[in-house]
Amino acid sequence: MTRVVVVDDQTLVRQGIRGLLVVAGIDVVGEADDGLRGVEMIREVEPDVVLMDLRMPRHDGIWALETLHAEGLEVPVLVLTTFDDDELVLRALRAGARGYLLKDVTLDQLTHAVTSLAAGGTLIAPAITDRLLRAIRTGPRHTDPALPPSPELTARELEVLHLVAGGFSNRQVAVALHLAEGTVKNHLSTILAKLGARDRTNAVLRALHDGILG
Repeated sequence: MTRVVVVDDQTLVRQGIRGLLVVAGIDVVGEADDGLRGVEMIREVEPDVVLMDLRMPRHDGIWALETLHAEGLEVPVLVLTTFDDDELVLRALRAGARGYLLKDVTLDQLTHAVTSLAAGGTLIAPAITDRLLRAIRTGPRHTDPALPPSPELTARELEVLHLVAGGFSNRQVAVALHLAEGTVKNHLSTILAKLGARDRTNAVLRALHDGILG
């Protein structure tokens, strides 16, 4: 059973999410009402997935994501929030979030996102992805002069990256491309190295920024 921690400052929201996940067969092993308590809870129970709100008093979701990354706690974090501001989405993803959904999702969408992240995938609400793509394509690019241009990916690496951007886990990519899961992991390691990315989500962001995906 997938083990989840819910971090949200609204008690009613936490209770509602817990009730829905329990019905779906997902075990909620902890709750917290701000980023600091969330990080402490994650350290204590080591969940498979974290559901994290962003706007919280005291220590917010971005702070929690940055703290988890700084401490090397690589638990998959799914941002679940009412805010879909483009800059906030990008900040969360750059801070290490593996998924981003709005709170108006259905139970099926939420459980799919949780199981996808637990299996190593990523998941961003399609409407948010489309808007980010448009913004990246039409807006000015602020490239870091210290960052080298992305090297060219092979056709197979592009196929893998497109599926990863769509939220596929390594196993799902392997099935879709008729590859061994180990081969997918090798392709993904090469993609991360070529793009200078620390994880799957960061690789997708870099590829979107550089026009590799789209």
